[in-house]
Amino acid sequence: MPGTGTEVRIAHGPYTAVVTSRGGALRELGCGDRNLVVGFGSEGGVPDYRGVICAPWPNRLADGAYSYGGESYAAAINEPERGSALHGLAIHQAWDVLEASADRAVLGCRVPAGPEYPGSLELTVAYSLSGDGLRGTVTAVNTGTRAAPYGVCPHPYLVAGAAPLDDWSLELPADAYLEVTPDRLLPVAMRQVEQDDFDFRLPRKLGPVKIDHAFTGISRDAAGLARVRVLDPSGNGVELEWGPEWPWVQVHTGDKPVGPDRLGLAVEPMTCPPDAFNSGTDLIHLEPGGSHSASWTIRAVDRRD
Repeated sequence: MPGTGTEVRIAHGPYTAVVTSRGGALRELGCGDRNLVVGFGSEGGVPDYRGVICAPWPNRLADGAYSYGGESYAAAINEPERGSALHGLAIHQAWDVLEASADRAVLGCRVPAGPEYPGSLELTVAYSLSGDGLRGTVTAVNTGTRAAPYGVCPHPYLVAGAAPLDDWSLELPADAYLEVTPDRLLPVAMRQVEQDDFDFRLPRKLGPVKIDHAFTGISRDAAGLARVRVLDPSGNGVELEWGPEWPWVQVHTGDKPVGPDRLGLAVEPMTCPPDAFNSGTDLIHLEPGGSHSASWTIRAVDRRD
């Protein structure tokens, strides 16, 4: 993705944020003197895909290859160690700033039709701040002449507080997760979290557990909203809330073979699981002129909440 880009700073009450045209990403999010996400610099690459918008597929596409509408497509492999096309095509685009005000910014990009993808997409992401935190809404419109497969996720790394990630507690209201191969992290089978290391339906300490999996069977409130909450030992933390448009959520403890790791917990609401262009699971089919929109919210959690 581009190494430099246009940035917009927005603020409301104690909340501040910076969004960038590099990947349409949320570069910073704070509440008072607390960082709520793992940020990155104003220049250079976006490390670990922090805060980007992953579209038109989230997570991994095995071998970068798939068929749709009787045609074969091949996307560039950008995760060579696992032989996957990772996080879609929009991460490689320069996004334009379409709107900017004191507490709201809208960015947009185009994903053209071609050998990697059958549709022509216009993508927008709107970020707005209020007393309830940061709300993001990503919208896709198929402006092409052919139907196209579609999936999306935001990619923030949440920060509960100053304590190490191992000391944070996690509440993840999911009954099942997608087992993956140990080498390529590609889907194998659904597993129940009951009596499993990944059972965080009741909040508990993360400890040394390593997670890089997609979860589903998500508990929601009467409005269809689901929430992941991460707290540090002080009782402060951060919460990510998302709607029924996202039946999956990827959670990753940020483990890396080299370099600084476990800096934050990636929590990524997804419209479909990894490799959905091949499995078809929960895949969205955008007809010409069709659109899809989905929102999420990130807010600070105070020990008194």
